[in-house]
Amino acid sequence: MSGNPSLVLKKVDDIVFEDLAVPKIEHPTDVIVQVKKTGICGSDIHYYAHGKIGAFKLTKPMVLGHESSGVVHEVGEGVKNLKKGDRVAIEPGVPSRYSEAYKSGKYEIDPDMCFAATPESDPKKPNPPGTLCKYYKSPEDFLYKLPDNVSLELGAMVEPLSVGVHGIRLANLSFGENVIVFGGGPVGLLTAAAAKIFGALNIMVVDVVDEKLKLAKEIGAANYTFNSKSGGAEDLIKAFDGIRPDVVLECTGAEPCIKLAVQTVRDGGKVVQIGNASGDVSFPIVEFSSRELTLLGSFRYGYGDYATSIKILEKNYANGKENVQVDFEKLITNVFPWKEAVEAYDFVRAGKAVKCIIDGPE
Repeated sequence: MSGNPSLVLKKVDDIVFEDLAVPKIEHPTDVIVQVKKTGICGSDIHYYAHGKIGAFKLTKPMVLGHESSGVVHEVGEGVKNLKKGDRVAIEPGVPSRYSEAYKSGKYEIDPDMCFAATPESDPKKPNPPGTLCKYYKSPEDFLYKLPDNVSLELGAMVEPLSVGVHGIRLANLSFGENVIVFGGGPVGLLTAAAAKIFGALNIMVVDVVDEKLKLAKEIGAANYTFNSKSGGAEDLIKAFDGIRPDVVLECTGAEPCIKLAVQTVRDGGKVVQIGNASGDVSFPIVEFSSRELTLLGSFRYGYGDYATSIKILEKNYANGKENVQVDFEKLITNVFPWKEAVEAYDFVRAGKAVKCIIDGPE
């Protein structure tokens, strides 16, 4: 049965619309969501442009999208906390319920994670479907009801916000600490925003694009910015009023930024590696060891991160849009209708958007 318009990446440089089968309720806790808003992620662009990210390689067509929100369309007989018409954010990765990672509360590192729009490592298995479709099936416990004051557009940003929240929680960021975030893309800006709401005292965002640095201040995510083209570690610290941060959240994966993170963090401080590097990098191990730094790897998000992200948005908009700590909505620089979804991908690929949202399909 068709009736499920979807956006499919056939191969590198080839995205098409296809009408696929509507998913069916198979388990009592299944939920069918009608997708309303989907953000375009940098990983989508990597698959579109290069066909791979690290060990994940595109070998067959795949429905795109994993940053989505929508409205509950149908529920299984065992669903207890959701009903038809509820607005939800979709957590796009579902782990094995039998893995040690899942049982130990670290499901994000489950090797059998089924993650939307991520190529399956076993070529004999079908790729997990992405969320850029009209109807998407998820288990109830990986759907999160949105508060009344959180829009569907913001609901689509819960996924990248959760990436930042996860890194911050790994660092155990304390109220009043100072933070530097490397990277002024969506994840970097959302990470800086989350750090502010977690209680960071001073936040600097570092990037090479002045427009992104300007946006970091405009939305209220940072009170300091630095263009790393203008100097090295000493210049960066000077621009931060001589502050060496307690925590550095590295969201680029770029080797120069990883080195700067080590060079700028305070003695005994923490560096959280959120951004994915394209391969092995040269690392200042002597300085890292002699200054007793802590390096934390951060991958996607885990238990509690989605719920925390939604609480951040709910609290931020509790007193109306005029009284927010962070203007999250200003991060959404472009919105495309469903019929222009391919153009939206080309627009983001050309570097013309910070966060781009696709509407529908209706």
